[in-house]
Amino acid sequence: MRILALSTSVHRYTTSGIHTGMWLGEYTHFYDVVTAAGHEVTLASVDGGAVPIDPVSLKTPVIQLGGTNKRYADPEFMSQLDDTPAIADVDLENFDGIYLIGGHGTMFDFGAADVKKAVAHFADNDKIVAAVCHGPCGLLDVTLANGAKLLEGRHVTGYSWTEEKLARRTEEVPFSLEEKLRGQAGEYTTAKIPMTKHVVVDGKLITGQNPTSAAGVGEAVLELAV
Repeated sequence: MRILALSTSVHRYTTSGIHTGMWLGEYTHFYDVVTAAGHEVTLASVDGGAVPIDPVSLKTPVIQLGGTNKRYADPEFMSQLDDTPAIADVDLENFDGIYLIGGHGTMFDFGAADVKKAVAHFADNDKIVAAVCHGPCGLLDVTLANGAKLLEGRHVTGYSWTEEKLARRTEEVPFSLEEKLRGQAGEYTTAKIPMTKHVVVDGKLITGQNPTSAAGVGEAVLELAV
């Protein structure tokens, strides 16, 4: 199985100089689970080139969760982030699924036409569509080949507004992901305790609520491996 992992290319919030980007652990935790099972994960980004990393995801103790610190210290692994292909240039036919990595940067560029086109491709071809934390931003407003909306009638999760408050980013984000998902999906659920693991599987659509859910999303993807 080959999974295409997609990262944001945005490195700052538009309303301030605060840096953002991909949440590193949401890539490493998923990557480790999937590759340990013998499958392949290829990293791409919205615009291509170097992937920005949210500096908060590099702080202790966050970076130590799930061994992300070991990956961060591994030059061979981190070289994946140096020069990624743009999603528009990726041959999607070569992959069995897509994984939308979170990080606040996704709120600014996962709504791009090329991202929606890629997500629709995987859904239309009955392939895996997975996302974690803010990654579900890439599931919003996606129209399928039959004219239906991807999220219509589907059960999903994603970063909650309570978690946004805990992260102290309510003034920086352009919208509430929870509100958008509640408006477009059939059902939106969260963990009883914020920032704890919550993974929702609806057919081949897999979503995780927050950074602690990334490994669980990977495990759910493995359950669908053919």
